[in-house]
Amino acid sequence: MSLLPSVGDGNCYYILTEDCAYGSKYFKSGNMCFCSERSYLRSFADRPSARFLKVVMLDDGSTVTVNVEILQPVRKEVAALLLGIGGPSERLDCFLERLSLEAALQAVPGQKVTAEIDRQHFPGVVRYVGSIHKSASAALSPVFFGVELQGEGENRGRSDGSYHGTEYFKCKPGCGIFLPLSRVQFTPAPGDGYGKQKPKLDAEEAVPVKVGDAVSFYVDEVLTKGIAMAVYREGSQWFVKVCPEEEGTTDIFREIPMDSVVKENLLSQRGQRRDAEVPVIKRCLPVSPGVLPRLPGVFSTFESDVGLGHSKQMKRQASESGEEGESGNPPLEVNSMVQITLDKGNQVFGIIRWLGYLPQIKHKMAGVELDEDKGVTAGEWLGKYYFHCAPKRGLFVKLQSCQPDVRFQCSRGGDLNLVDDGGREALPHAPVSFPPLRDEEAVSVLRGRMKGIQGHCNSCYVDAALFSLFSCTSVLDSMLFTPFTLCDRNVQDILREEIVNPLRKTGFVKARSVMHLREQLTEKGKCSSFTNAEKDPEEFLSLIMQKILGIEPLLKLQSGGHEGLDCYCYQIIMDKQEDLVVPDVQQLVEHSFLTYDQKLVEIPSCFIIQMPRFGKEYKMFSKIIPSLELDITDLLLDSPRECCVCGDVATLECSGCFKDKIFAPTGLKQFCSTCSKQRCHPAVFPQVHSHYRRRAHKPTRLRVPEEFQCRSPQGSQRVPREKMELFAVLCIETSHYVSFVKYGPENEHWMFFDSMADRHGDENGFNIPTVTLCPEVAKYLDLPLAVLALEQPRDMDGVAKRLFCDAYMYMYQSKKMALYK
Repeated sequence: MSLLPSVGDGNCYYILTEDCAYGSKYFKSGNMCFCSERSYLRSFADRPSARFLKVVMLDDGSTVTVNVEILQPVRKEVAALLLGIGGPSERLDCFLERLSLEAALQAVPGQKVTAEIDRQHFPGVVRYVGSIHKSASAALSPVFFGVELQGEGENRGRSDGSYHGTEYFKCKPGCGIFLPLSRVQFTPAPGDGYGKQKPKLDAEEAVPVKVGDAVSFYVDEVLTKGIAMAVYREGSQWFVKVCPEEEGTTDIFREIPMDSVVKENLLSQRGQRRDAEVPVIKRCLPVSPGVLPRLPGVFSTFESDVGLGHSKQMKRQASESGEEGESGNPPLEVNSMVQITLDKGNQVFGIIRWLGYLPQIKHKMAGVELDEDKGVTAGEWLGKYYFHCAPKRGLFVKLQSCQPDVRFQCSRGGDLNLVDDGGREALPHAPVSFPPLRDEEAVSVLRGRMKGIQGHCNSCYVDAALFSLFSCTSVLDSMLFTPFTLCDRNVQDILREEIVNPLRKTGFVKARSVMHLREQLTEKGKCSSFTNAEKDPEEFLSLIMQKILGIEPLLKLQSGGHEGLDCYCYQIIMDKQEDLVVPDVQQLVEHSFLTYDQKLVEIPSCFIIQMPRFGKEYKMFSKIIPSLELDITDLLLDSPRECCVCGDVATLECSGCFKDKIFAPTGLKQFCSTCSKQRCHPAVFPQVHSHYRRRAHKPTRLRVPEEFQCRSPQGSQRVPREKMELFAVLCIETSHYVSFVKYGPENEHWMFFDSMADRHGDENGFNIPTVTLCPEVAKYLDLPLAVLALEQPRDMDGVAKRLFCDAYMYMYQSKKMALYK
């Protein structure tokens, strides 16, 4: 395949097959990039042996020099499809799934598909294929599929065929949705033999292996029998996933080439002619990747290093367990929560949905619905459904290979066992650091049921606060390591080793770990109610930061000229403003600072802001808009400020003008001496303090830094802006705290955490924490203020209502200052 583009747009498109670093930036495999034809020719025409190529990354527009050995060329139409997939890892997986990719390229309006929404699958019809993010500056627009949901999928969509005011197709409200390639399964049209989910094998007459067939194969010269659990194709080669039926062994799922297995009935009929019918295979079978186009002599490492990734995900190995409840465990039955051990000690968790005997299998089997898409069926065996679940969530295994889910076990006394770690590898006691989770890694580790921090006995205020502060940011990681003045090392160790490290490593923190921390808070804080009573997050944060760890206050304030007003959380206090109906956080902070004549003495690394609501019922505003960036430039003491009229360095600040409706709704109002005293810019501001309505204003003089005091041409001195970014929001509707965390750079990159989202059992049961993605938040962040003000909370999609209507505490970070504090 040539590097030169197959269409006449003058660009060559590529996908990274390995991670790469360039300067301070790091790009994961699956990122897309391009270069112009002219750039390619300039790099290779005169130097055929050149190993590096300068490309432009499609995700962020940065220019990077990349080793050509990790570049895989793709056609423009393929690149556009892949670009619609948000995560690089998922994007690379889709690129390797050649059947799905080719089916997507051939998809046309009117074709039936299965759409994935919130990890559930619903029938639908393609109504539109194309771009919905059109930008004149973008080199390539991502392609999405506009799907009209049908049947059970009705009212689970997010539009009527329109996106951001543009109509792409028509359907009933709530039945339309726009999805990337990775969220659509394509059903071929009648008569179309390509891309069928169960295509006819070329060798079916010779080796007609199907799911459920008894098969034989050789492993290290030993004839082995087993059951075909799945039949699939990678590239041009077919494979059979086999569960060996060897006495005394556990379930070991082997991926074996189709030409290395034979059905048992064929083997018997042909006299067990091993040499002719059953080729010998080794115990560790490499699975060949799909045949992908590549450049001659350039991509020598691609197939060996990258192509095997997909097949490795499918390897399984179940552990043995007694059917009748060994070690005091009750016998397993339908609806029992179980765990199954896979290869390398990894485990999957699920619920038994069926028990019994399957055709041609002598062992008692369990049909398990898994928590993740790591199965091979939707509950079907040999064309018959024994239970129903989502595709790739079902798995049939020997019952003896199932063990009770240790996360849900109860102690002999009936109380919740909050300590047992289920045999997982213990974290080392030495102070180690697991980095915060970001982008697709955050989704992979944190999303799902029994994820996040397990709630127990009114712990939601602790759970939500800790998940917000440590899951996807390192701004307060100093709390985990730094020996502060009053630092209690025991509490610090518990926080680091039992909560933050497990959260970032496995995505789950057991309730006993949080209870251990709460017991220490009770002892050190001399308050008996921290282990059982309802509290507020600011009580917990102030106690652990100030009294137990002794870290420096996050905020250093001056009020009315008096310094020393330090705090860890900032409470918005302000009078009711009639002109503020649906305010954003920026407006609330500015009003509060101005009301009490406050200034920040220095730029904080972390700014935690409590909203103007008190108790569990009263809140000043029905909706508050999250400010994704908080501009604190004008809130800083003795910092250069910008004249809001001419842009020159300001020398005066006026609280009266801040409330004047003629000015912009946000931003403190400061002026240079010229704009404050004289008439200026008559077309916009005919008068400032010369106007009779503003003659009574009393501007206060600002302290201008020495380097900004020298006169210069008007507007030539640009005042630097100091901005902080939002990373989490705590919400409370009645008496239960939940958390929204921003895990990536896009407006859609939000996840929602509830430590008590579900429950198993009654008074002796336990809570099931859940983390879900909530990209619907972006829809409302993009709405005009007037439209958002009229939006009824009950009509808002997903959990967006809770973010906009129930916000209790906003958390901002300055990545620049976090390097020093």
